[in-house]
Amino acid sequence: MEGWAVEITDVASDLDVAELREAVETYNIERTGFDDGRSLSCFLRDAEGRLQAGLDGFTWGGYAKVEYLWVDESLRGRGLGRRLMEAAIDEARERGCDVIVVDTHTFQAPGLYRSLGFEEVGRTEGTPRGWGQVYFARSLTPGEAPA
Repeated sequence: MEGWAVEITDVASDLDVAELREAVETYNIERTGFDDGRSLSCFLRDAEGRLQAGLDGFTWGGYAKVEYLWVDESLRGRGLGRRLMEAAIDEARERGCDVIVVDTHTFQAPGLYRSLGFEEVGRTEGTPRGWGQVYFARSLTPGEAPA
């Protein structure tokens, strides 16, 4: 388009990102009628307050999405990721969600999600180069499979 310059940056300001997010959320609410979006976060900290494990995502319009899950390397294999996911699943149910979704890279934790009853619903390769990304969903409604 004439007169429109595309600005590319690798250091977007918090203000710019917030403005973009607000615009997308406003559009989504207008299109769907769902205005019930809420953050869904769980954190595990040590006695000094340092983050040891955490999960961040959201609920909106009857579904939950986990965007980040991390456990400190020294604590991996102790079930903390499972505890965080189970807490998020329980909270999503409390909020009336029908499904919870997550994506993970093939070098991260696809086995964890499968062990929690998530079903693979998609996959990409070369994301990043040499690896893949796996998309999972789990129904939170008894007897129903994820769409």
